[in-house]
Amino acid sequence: MKNTNYLVLVRHGQSEWNAKNLFTGWKDPGLTDQGIEEAVNAGISISARNIEFARMFTSALKRAQITGQIILDGIDQPHLKTIKDQALNERDYGDLAGLNKDAARKEWGEEQVHIWRRSYDIPPPGGESLKNTAERVLPYFNAEILPRLTQGENILVAAHGNSLRSLVMQLDNLSKEEVIELEIPTGAPIIYTFSGNESPISKENLFG
Repeated sequence: MKNTNYLVLVRHGQSEWNAKNLFTGWKDPGLTDQGIEEAVNAGISISARNIEFARMFTSALKRAQITGQIILDGIDQPHLKTIKDQALNERDYGDLAGLNKDAARKEWGEEQVHIWRRSYDIPPPGGESLKNTAERVLPYFNAEILPRLTQGENILVAAHGNSLRSLVMQLDNLSKEEVIELEIPTGAPIIYTFSGNESPISKENLFG
């Protein structure tokens, strides 16, 4: 059997706007105390696997960057080479960004907001659908990260709920209907095992 290596995906810990029930997208709040604790716990759970990472990829948003650095500190790899790119940013919520989700439902109606949040290809005004998000996340992943995995590197990705849903959609071969039902908790690592091919050979969720 070929040597195995790992891709670890982590959604950032709870952000200040998560706690306030606000649409966040490309806005840039920091982490709450709970979010910091979630990132610390993610580092503890990853540390138990004794994975020596080659590099970390994260978004251009500080909640993911801070989460990633807390994890690197926790696994005693604080100076790991880190690549930051907005291709891994959260879905852009456009005109909804900064609005309270309950207030948005009152303004546009429960059904319309649900469509914007949970459809695959219908974006909110001025924003991105999950399909739009995947159209920037996946080419970046396939060009910059996947080749490193097939070459045997261990990679850590600290990103966001919707950018990670796009990755999981490809890695798990999910349909549009399946991916819109997928929930990725904050601070809960997902570990994929690779063995020289572009498709993972196993997956483990470290939820909680």
